[in-house]
Amino acid sequence: MSMPLDGMKVIDLSRLSPGPYCTMLLGDMGAEVLVVEEAGRPSGRRAAQRSENSKDADTRRRAAARDTLGRNKQSIRLNLKHLEGREIFYRLVGSADVVLEGFRPGVAKRLGVDFDSLASRNPRLIYCSLSGYGQYGPYANQVGHDINYISIAGALGMIGPEDGNGKPAIPLNVLADYAGGGLMAAFAILCAVIAREKTGRGQNIDMAMSDGVLSLISALAATYFASGSNIQPGKFVLNGAAPYYNTYETKDGRWFSIGAIEPWFYENLCRALDCEYLIEYQVTNDEKKISEISTAFQKQFKTKTAEEWFKILNEIDVCATPVLTLEQAMKDPHNLAREMIIEVDGADGTSRQQIGIAPKFSDTPGKVRNQAPFPGEHTERVLRDLGYSDDEISDYRKDEIVA
Repeated sequence: MSMPLDGMKVIDLSRLSPGPYCTMLLGDMGAEVLVVEEAGRPSGRRAAQRSENSKDADTRRRAAARDTLGRNKQSIRLNLKHLEGREIFYRLVGSADVVLEGFRPGVAKRLGVDFDSLASRNPRLIYCSLSGYGQYGPYANQVGHDINYISIAGALGMIGPEDGNGKPAIPLNVLADYAGGGLMAAFAILCAVIAREKTGRGQNIDMAMSDGVLSLISALAATYFASGSNIQPGKFVLNGAAPYYNTYETKDGRWFSIGAIEPWFYENLCRALDCEYLIEYQVTNDEKKISEISTAFQKQFKTKTAEEWFKILNEIDVCATPVLTLEQAMKDPHNLAREMIIEVDGADGTSRQQIGIAPKFSDTPGKVRNQAPFPGEHTERVLRDLGYSDDEISDYRKDEIVA
């Protein structure tokens, strides 16, 4: 069965999570993704980070198999600092559709693998630079991680409890790395693919994670533009201020989430909690009344377990679910029914659980075809496909041009 991106060739130069997540999404939909990893002996920070010399091949292979972001990909190890290494890369680029890089601004140009250098060899190439703050702007050359990008975009400043003395709640590295970065980059790349069908030309994409996060909070920013008021932690309807859009502890010590924004859901909730007298006060600015509603809800939720409330509230049409731990989510019957937890077989006969593919296509569904490759696992195969002889490959290995 065909997949949406069959035949698309993607070269991935990225390292940290946002880039590999982007190319995992493309690979899940059928793209041929080739990860270009570093060859040669690690030195300095790279050696400390990878600690590769202390690991045997079997340990590294097992580690690779656990790497969900590496699935549906092939791997070649190539020294781009070496002239002949770059020549191999240029030959790869000649038949590629997409190159994704996640270096600091300016690094790709120093290596000779920037957009201008590659587009002259392949005018149809789509080149995406995925970075924290983009390729230009006052912060372009600053280092950062998810927590910094969501801070500069204003997202982190809106997340946290009202009684947290202003301390933000750190929401894992999902907003910038995965949503504003990897997912937004995949979206941008596919938009460029569609544009190429019209123009016949590839193009350069500058994808900043800080920009991606700002895009994610577009609707929240509109509230600020309209009112001029900041959205403060715990004081906005969707970040903890509303008793009907909140979490409550249950009889069994678990937490339960309620999203009864619409009046009919709120009314159903109040009736289920024996709080009919509070129905008329959903929309109120009276702090005392809001506190009264919250206190009443807290008291009532502690009278039953999370599973009991889940059954009761969903039978009467209320937006309500238990707050699951990661372990519980991996065993949840709905997640299992949606095939979002799957078994992926490896070439060595091992099978590992991974998260499945989110979009469900009726005609051309995506597929997890293989576990993550061992670093450099496909070096020889790729070089042979490019026309290099066994002797040339052997010489390249000796000179640490490939590995």
